[in-house]
Amino acid sequence: MRGNWVRKKLSRGEPTVGCFLGLGSPHIAELLAHAGFDWLVLETEHSAVDIAQIEHMMMAMGGTGTIPIIRVMNADSIVIQRPLDAGALGILVPMVRTAADIESIVKCTRYPPVGARGFGPLRASQYTKDYAGYARDANDNILVSVIIETKEAIENIEEIVKVAGLDAVFLGLFDLSISYGLDPLEMPHREIDEAIVRTLAAAKGSGVAVGTGCSTPEELVRRKREGFNFLAFGSDYGLLGQSARVGLDAFRQSE
Repeated sequence: MRGNWVRKKLSRGEPTVGCFLGLGSPHIAELLAHAGFDWLVLETEHSAVDIAQIEHMMMAMGGTGTIPIIRVMNADSIVIQRPLDAGALGILVPMVRTAADIESIVKCTRYPPVGARGFGPLRASQYTKDYAGYARDANDNILVSVIIETKEAIENIEEIVKVAGLDAVFLGLFDLSISYGLDPLEMPHREIDEAIVRTLAAAKGSGVAVGTGCSTPEELVRRKREGFNFLAFGSDYGLLGQSARVGLDAFRQSE
């Protein structure tokens, strides 16, 4: 089985950078992997991308060192198991609220006796060629990350980061703002800044990485300096749209 170097790096507290992919294109996945991102999150919660497209995107990334992580729709065991069997090396689970939620998610990613994942990796085991190696190494290589995007999760963050097997928490600031009754389009908010500080403090020394999304290079550098080490620089559609708008604005504003 391919080793998950990003998981090892995060466990040492070292920064990593990735990007979210929502367009479902293997070509874009391949392009951004070759661009040098440490990891790419393939989006299934807020996109129309299905498991077959995810598999093709991971195939396109196969010639690079980039680690594929799947943002699953929910914490259902089969929803988690399918992308892992297809070759994903990590999952990102939305809308978690408690330590018990995390414990259940970790069990879904681990084979017995430490977990409850059913055995049947297909592409992940090179179509059964590497059954023995995958069975031996999978528990130590699957990265488990979750999205902290509710007030309840922030209130439980000290317990959440103590769960064995959790590798990273990712602050979803838009939904977190909504959970606090705040307008996400008018950030920054004092309550959200306090939630960020609390999460970073809770995770410090725990071995659990903290991430969030950044839309500009300046924000990416600032968040890294603040102590974030699981940072996303935009999305495929965001980067594409932003680049297009910059050129169009320059053209339309020129004499």
